[in-house]
Amino acid sequence: MLALLLAGPAHAALDIGDRAPDFTTDAALGGKVYKYSLADSLKRGPVVLYFFPAAYSDGCSLEAHQFAEAVGQFEALGASVVGVSRDDIETLTKFSVQSCQSRFPVASDEAGTVVKAFDAVMQTRPEFANRISYVIAPDGQVVYHYMSLNPGKHVERMLGALQAWKDAAQKK
Repeated sequence: MLALLLAGPAHAALDIGDRAPDFTTDAALGGKVYKYSLADSLKRGPVVLYFFPAAYSDGCSLEAHQFAEAVGQFEALGASVVGVSRDDIETLTKFSVQSCQSRFPVASDEAGTVVKAFDAVMQTRPEFANRISYVIAPDGQVVYHYMSLNPGKHVERMLGALQAWKDAAQKK
C-alpha cells in the first residue's frame, strides 16, 4: 500500500531514494528577499519543493494560492514549502505577497541550475520550469515526486505523501 502511495511518474530524474541536490538562492517571503538554503530548511524537517513555470500565469497563481491555503496542514506534518521558478527575484518578490499570501517562500533560479539539477526543465519550453513537486525527507532523500502541468492535484499529493512518509517513519 505504501509503495503504491509513494509511486510517482517514471520519467523524473530524481527518483524515490535519490539524494536531493543542495542549493542556495535568492528567495522572497512576504515581499522580503533573503538567501534560501535547502540544507538549512531540511534541518527543521521535510521540505515540499515545487517547481512552477511562471509567476502570474493562471495555473501558477492557482497553485501558489492552494499551497498558501494549505501551509498550516504542511506545518502540522512538520514540513515547510518552497516554490522555485526561473522568474527574476523582483517578480517573485511581488508574487510572494500576492499569490503566495506571504505564507511560504518562492525562490528565483534565473540561470536554471536548480531546475536542471532536479530534472524540472519543461521539455517543450526549456526556458521554463516544469510543474513538478518533490517531498524531501530531512536526511535529503526524495520520498515522493509528482509531475503534472495541471496545478490542481499537487497540494493534495504532497500532503498525502508527507502523511504516508510520517506514518512509515513512526512504524520503524
